[in-house]
Amino acid sequence: MAPARRSLPEMFRHYLLNPAALAYLALVGAVGLWIAVDTLFIEHADASFAGVWLFFVTAPTSLLFTTVSGPMAWFGVVFGAVVQAVALGALYRWFAGRSQGDADAGSVGTSGA
Repeated sequence: MAPARRSLPEMFRHYLLNPAALAYLALVGAVGLWIAVDTLFIEHADASFAGVWLFFVTAPTSLLFTTVSGPMAWFGVVFGAVVQAVALGALYRWFAGRSQGDADAGSVGTSGA
């Protein structure tokens, strides 16, 4: 029996609502909060490079947007975070499905018949 096809919002929800994707998005949010605190409340003698960390955390996808200027560069950070969270979520679901499949396959032949 073939699995049912999912709509795009269902697919995003399936891949984004798992521990790996949510932990990655929490990490990106924590780095963003750290950058906001650094920018707003800490005085520096010269420029701070704290904002660069948000691009590093969402690399390599966000680095594709570093050549554009203005708000589009920050769109690259958001886009990179979502793309990588979906990729991590898909990887998590794949590993979880494999381990569940291994456990099911191991219990099939142990009936003692």
